[in-house]
Amino acid sequence: MLGRQERWQEDLFVVAPLRELIPDDHILKRVDRVLALAWLHDEVRDCYHQGLGRRSIDPEAAVRLMLAGLFQGITSDRKLMREAQVNLAIRWFAGCRLHEPLPDHSSLTRIRQRWGAERFKRLFRKSVEACVQARLVNAETVHVDATLIRADVSWESLTERHVERVLQENPPGDDDQPAPLSNGAKSRRGRKSTKPPKAKKYSPTDPDATLTTSCKQYRMEPSYKQHTAVDDRAGVIVDVVVTTGEASEGRQLAQQIKRIEAHTGEKIQTLTADGANGHGRNYALLETRGTQAVIPPQTTARRSHRIPARRFKYDGRRRLVRCPRGQRLRRSTRNKQGWIYRARTRDCRVCPLREACIALSASARTIVIGDGHEALLRARRRHGRGDETARALYQRHRWRTEGVHGEAKTQHGLRRAARRRLWNVAIQVYLTAAVMNLKRLAAFLRALCGLRLTRPACSGPLWSPCKHVRATSLWFHDRCQIAA
Repeated sequence: MLGRQERWQEDLFVVAPLRELIPDDHILKRVDRVLALAWLHDEVRDCYHQGLGRRSIDPEAAVRLMLAGLFQGITSDRKLMREAQVNLAIRWFAGCRLHEPLPDHSSLTRIRQRWGAERFKRLFRKSVEACVQARLVNAETVHVDATLIRADVSWESLTERHVERVLQENPPGDDDQPAPLSNGAKSRRGRKSTKPPKAKKYSPTDPDATLTTSCKQYRMEPSYKQHTAVDDRAGVIVDVVVTTGEASEGRQLAQQIKRIEAHTGEKIQTLTADGANGHGRNYALLETRGTQAVIPPQTTARRSHRIPARRFKYDGRRRLVRCPRGQRLRRSTRNKQGWIYRARTRDCRVCPLREACIALSASARTIVIGDGHEALLRARRRHGRGDETARALYQRHRWRTEGVHGEAKTQHGLRRAARRRLWNVAIQVYLTAAVMNLKRLAAFLRALCGLRLTRPACSGPLWSPCKHVRATSLWFHDRCQIAA
C-alpha cells in the first residue's frame, strides 16, 4: 500500500532525550565516553576576572565545539556554528540544549587568543596520558617525521624585504655619506662582504610563514612545518610541535626525545626517522642513550669536479685527516656543523692532484668533519649491510607517519592552516592531534567492550559489557571486569 507522510505537521513536544536521537556508533558519542574536561576550569581560571564582567562561555563547551568541528573536518568557526545549528550530535556533544542559543563564532577566536597555545598543548598532553593509561602506548618503537602545512596566505601577498634593507643601508642622519653595500655579513676569511644579501620573499599577511618545499620538483610555498612522533603500537601521536617552514628537521630530534619520554614516562628503545635526520650528531646522541637508530644516512654528492670528501680518511684518535696522497690535514677552525680541517699550503702546492682537488684560486684543501662523524660512519656501515629487521621497521615508519599525516590532512583539515601566525597554527595542530588520539582511544574501548569470551558451557565467565568500564583518572582508565 502506498504510504503518505504529513511533512508539514510539526511536533510540539519530543518525548525523548537528545542522546537517544544520536546513533550509538556516532564518533562523537563514542568519544564522549573517554573525554573528561573537568580539569579545564581550574586551568583557565586565571584568564577570567571572578568578580567583574558578564558570565563567560563554559570552557568545556567551547573546547568540545572545537573538537567536534575537527572530528567533522571543519576548520572554519563560521561554518562550525552554522553546522551546530542543525546538527544534533554537535549540540549534544557540546552540552547545548535545543532551545539554547549557540555562542557566536567570534567567541571561539577570543578564547584562543585569551588562552594561548600552551593550554591547548596541555589538552594534547592529556590525550597522550589517557592513551598511556589505556596501554595503547609503550614507547618501545617511535617513528619521527615532519610534514608541511600550507600557510593561509595568497601568492599575491608575497613581497621582498626592500624597505627593511633600505633602512639598514641608509640610517637616519647619514644622508651626506654613501651607504655601504654590505649589511655587516662576513665572508669565510673574516672580511666584510661587499655583496648585498639575496632578498627573501615573505608575506606581510603572515610573517611567520616561510617559503619552503618538500621536493625539488615542487615550487616553494609559504608553509609551516609540523614535527610529529608516532608510537608504533596503535599509531598514537606522542609528540607534536610546529615551526616555520625553513626550520631544520634534523635539529629537532634531541628535544623531541625529551618531550616523548616526559609524556610517556618510558625510555625509547628504537627510533625511526627519514634521511633528513641522518646527521652524525643525531647518531651520536642515540648511541649515547642506548637507542637503536633506524635512520638512513644522508648520501654524499657523487658528481663533483673535485676529489670528494669521502676519499679523505678521518683519524679520530689523532684528530687529523689524511688525503689520498697521505698528507695530513689538521684542525683549523670550527663552524656550526663541526671542525674544519685544513692542509698545509706547501703540501698542496707541489701535489700532483692539485688541479683535481682544489680550485685555482685556493691555496689549500679544507674538509669539514661534523660532530658525531664516527657515529655517522658506523651508521653507514650498518646501512650498507642491509639488516632485514631495520628494513622492516623503516617500512612501518613510512606507513605509520605518512598515514597519520594523510589522515590529519584529508579528514581533519590540516592540509592548509585555518588561521595565521605561528601560535594560531600550533593551536590547530594540538587540537587535531588530540582528536586523532581520542579516536584511537574510543576505537580501543569499543573493541574491548565488544569482546566476549565464551566456553562450551554457557555458565563460564564472560567479558563484561560497557557497564563495568569505569574512569579512575581525570580522563580515562579502562579495565573490563571479568564477571563470574
